Parts: sequence; structure tokens; C-alpha cells
Amino acid sequence: MRHFLSLTDAGPDGIAAILADALDRKVARAGWRKGRPDADAPLAGHVLACVFEKSSTRTRVSFDMAMRQLGGSALILDSGTSQLGRGETVADTARVLSGYCDAIMLRTDDHAKLEEMAHYATVPVINGLTDASHPCQIMADLLTIIDSGKALPGLKVAWLGDGNNVLASFAEAAGLMQFDVVAACPQGFQPDDTVIASGRGRARVVASPTEAVAGADIVVTDTWISMGQAHADIKLAALAPYQVDEALMARAKPDAKFLHCLPAHRGEEVTDAVMDGPQSLIWPEAENRLHAQKSVLRWCFGQIAARTPTA
Repeated sequence: MRHFLSLTDAGPDGIAAILADALDRKVARAGWRKGRPDADAPLAGHVLACVFEKSSTRTRVSFDMAMRQLGGSALILDSGTSQLGRGETVADTARVLSGYCDAIMLRTDDHAKLEEMAHYATVPVINGLTDASHPCQIMADLLTIIDSGKALPGLKVAWLGDGNNVLASFAEAAGLMQFDVVAACPQGFQPDDTVIASGRGRARVVASPTEAVAGADIVVTDTWISMGQAHADIKLAALAPYQVDEALMARAKPDAKFLHCLPAHRGEEVTDAVMDGPQSLIWPEAENRLHAQKSVLRWCFGQIAARTPTA
């Protein structure tokens, strides 16, 4: 049994194997109807419990469709329609769901809840998002980068804006897969030192957006106001100079690509011209949540070669 709580759980070889499997499966079903199972239906008879304490579009739909395409099925629960919303502990929920389902995906706020779920579950647990990290999103981003024809080793990724959970997983990925992340974040909204340390020397923070994007292969941003946060005028004012517009994109490499995990607040962290422009990969990136998560699920069930995570 393997949990996927962080990218380190899979390690460099595991990540590479997951990405290779995802790309192969994506190519193999090109032109098929979305609801048609993969030819081998590798998770036939398997059920995934998807537990949402935070709202979602892409995570909810992509995991549901991932299980359908792998031949299995998904159950969707949220705090408003389950006993989690009435005070049942995460530990008790983990025990109960382990008796009903073959795996659990949890999308929540406090990362400690995810760790508690994994501790008490007797089936694989997948991190669908916490306030600390978002590894499934980064798997989709790495797949999108590779699918665009770029190799990961030696790549320069520029991050603009808030030092949030997505940046934390990008930094972790940089250390594992040997590319560089340069994050431009204003004072007061920079990531913790532990986030930068997870990059193993491949992640750093700068104050200047132009310094971050200079020579970048990939430019990434995310919404400035995360779920559950108030629409803070002070935060928006501090982040305004970090908006990704055409002038900033022009400072990256000529063939640089733009990523955004969505949802986007158009006109805040990014302009329409960049989101809808020729360098944007946001729609393939969103679709790749499905393909990447199918292979994450297969890895959790031991269908993709195992490895010992790097210390």
C-alpha cells in the first residue's frame, strides 16, 4: 500500500514512471469518448472515496473521471453531507472508509488532517490539496511541460505571486527532478524557509518579477486570494506588481509557456492576453489533471514500479 501525500512519497523514479505511464495512456485513448474505459481497465472493481472539505471543480471531476476511465468508480463526500461536518473525527472516518473503499482522496485545509487520515486508513490515501501542498496539481503541470516538448532537468520555472501551497509542491518537485524554481514574492507573502529547503538547492526567492522571469522556460502564477481567505485589499495591493502580463512574458524565453492551476481571477494575477494567448497551456494543463491522476492511482495500487523515496 502506498500513500501519495507528497511528491517525495514517489521519489524521482516514481514520478518519472507515473509521468511516462500518464503520457502513454493519454496518447492511447486519443479521440475516444471521455466515458469509455481504457482498454485494460486496470482498476476494474476498485472504488475511490473522494472526500472534500474544500470546494473543487478540477479535482472533483478529474478524480471521478480517472476512476471511470480506469474501469473503477468513485464516491463523492463533503463535510456538508457526511458526518465529518458533524464532528466525526478524521481517524474514525478513515477507519470506516477503509472498510468500504479501496482508496481515499482527501481535499482539506490543515495538512495534519491528511496525515491523520493516512495514519488510520488501511487503504492508500491521496493528497487532493491541503494548505501546505498540492502534489496532484504539480504532477499535471510536469506532464504538461513534458507534453509540450520540454525536458525537466535544467529547466527554469518562474513563479510569480503568493508563496502558497502550489509553490511549495513546485519547489519540492524541483529538488526531486533537477530543475530550478525562481519565485518572485513580495515581502510578507514569501514561502516558509522549509518550502525553499525542500527544493534541495534548486529553489530560491527573489523580490523582482523581472529577475524571476528572465530566461525562464515556464512562467507560473496562481490566484492571490486562496480558498477560505478574505478578499484582502492589502494583499492585492502588495501583489499587484507581480501580475503576469504580455510585457513580463516577453522577458522570458521566446518559446516560454504559461501555466495556471485555475481558477483564475482575470485581471488580477494574470491578464486575458496571457491566459488566452499563444504561450498559454492552461487548458491542456487542466485536462492533464485527469491523465496524471490516473497514473498516480495506479502507482498507489502498485501497478507502476515501486522505488525507495530519496532520503
